[in-house]
Amino acid sequence: MANAFESGARKVIPAVLVYLERDGRLLMLHRDAKPGDYHAGKVNGLGGKLEPGESPLEAAAREVAEEAGVTLAPERYRVLGVLQFPNFKAHKNEDWLVYVLTAELRAGETAWEKGPEGALAWVDKKDVPQLNLWAGDRHFIPYVVEGKPFVGTLWYEGQAVRRYWIAPLSQLS
Repeated sequence: MANAFESGARKVIPAVLVYLERDGRLLMLHRDAKPGDYHAGKVNGLGGKLEPGESPLEAAAREVAEEAGVTLAPERYRVLGVLQFPNFKAHKNEDWLVYVLTAELRAGETAWEKGPEGALAWVDKKDVPQLNLWAGDRHFIPYVVEGKPFVGTLWYEGQAVRRYWIAPLSQLS
């Protein structure tokens, strides 16, 4: 008997979550622009689903250009972590596999103040954990703030985290 992924009963959605950095701050997106957005009211990094044939670095470059008006070459991005979200959108039988990436903005590179997904703001890294983040983000954002590679799994029920596992990559080698 084929498993649910092989049979097509369940699918894996590859996505990117990108944090741009500058002068000890992260560019954060307040999701307020799309009516009915599943993420409405939340604050997080930039990102979205990979297009067919796209690498995580290419997806990061595309999503950041679309959501913040910043054009960076794919090789400017660094994969910092990988997160699995089993059954993240249970009503669609979707498991998400999210690559967490960062990139440092250089002098002269600027982001929009408002993009198609919502308002954008530079936030001191130390203040990011106090924002209206997804509940699960609180478990991995310290790794992002500190620039430490990590891997993890977050199990959600609706918008609440049922359980989670996050580990620095150094513990896995």
